[in-house]
Amino acid sequence: MIKFLVDSASDIDLEESKRLGVQLVPMQVRFGNEEYLDGINLSHREFFEKLIETDELPQTSQINEFAFKEQFGKLTEDGSEVIAVTLSSKLSGTYTCAVNAAAEFGGRVRVVDSLNACIGQRILLQYALRLAEDKSLSAADIERELNAKKGKIRLLAVLDTLTYLRKGGRISSVAAIAGEMLSIKPVVSVIDGEVKAVGKALGSKKGNNLLNQLLEKCGGIDFAMPYALGYSGLSDAYLNKYLKDSERLWKDSTDAVPAYMIGSTIGTHIGPGAIAVAFFCK
Repeated sequence: MIKFLVDSASDIDLEESKRLGVQLVPMQVRFGNEEYLDGINLSHREFFEKLIETDELPQTSQINEFAFKEQFGKLTEDGSEVIAVTLSSKLSGTYTCAVNAAAEFGGRVRVVDSLNACIGQRILLQYALRLAEDKSLSAADIERELNAKKGKIRLLAVLDTLTYLRKGGRISSVAAIAGEMLSIKPVVSVIDGEVKAVGKALGSKKGNNLLNQLLEKCGGIDFAMPYALGYSGLSDAYLNKYLKDSERLWKDSTDAVPAYMIGSTIGTHIGPGAIAVAFFCK
């Protein structure tokens, strides 16, 4: 039997992981002296409620080797093999800890570096679960296919605010204030496992248009593969606006676009009001 494990940077919470039949390993999130387990005793909604209320930026901790060993031990005790899909190795040491833990299980545990995060990591896991439905495929086959296809994943996001990038020291206070005054909406992407700025627009409508232009520049969405939208914050109003603005991209290919709330790992840095799209490019 092949089992799957994913970390909470995928924004999959405990309830959904049970529904999918996947083992969830949570990141730790700290607000001052209060510590939480992402997606376990801190929901995405609760995270954003706290983020909006506090002046200090919360801290997220990578998952340590011991936590992975514990879960790998439970999953393999019946002789099963395990495939773990982790947050990008260029964003966290979580992948390295998983690899080190897996080394003790004699090849029964395989770790795939998603080179992505949040909904980008999610759709790679969804593809893994789809592959596992083919009982003729071994764990090694699935691992190879995931590594072959993960480079086709594109994650693009338009941010509503620069405040949290400033708080995290990723841009200067002067740049953030100027950007907010001009209503600049930065567009970011995960490229080779790292989050990089790929453009900026004046206002949310132009931000949505730029997002769509970049999406089409990637070659468009492969609707035969998993895809998803994501939104950050307590309201999905920006998401619904984006769906309306970009209706032509979806209407002939799908009846419903799956959408998920972004959690703490990426939400800490982008703040509320962001819209993201993840897909395998054609």
